[in-house]
Amino acid sequence: MEKWITSLKTDTPQKGFELAIKLAQKGIEYTQPSEAIRKKLRPKYSKNADSLIHASEVIAIHFQTVAAANDYWKRTGLYGR
Repeated sequence: MEKWITSLKTDTPQKGFELAIKLAQKGIEYTQPSEAIRKKLRPKYSKNADSLIHASEVIAIHFQTVAAANDYWKRTGLYGR
């Protein structure tokens, strides 16, 4: 497997949220490594409200993890930039 994550530390909450999205995407790639199958399934789940809500929940959980790792956002004044 490719080493793609070196740290959960980010400079801003925005970058932290983007990292949370990337974590969710990579989770799907690891779970279903076939790009062809992912592309075949996407039209179905991309129109399903429950699937989209669950995807948002996964991103939110990852964002909580990233935010916890980045407690320094508040300490350094980067929060809200």
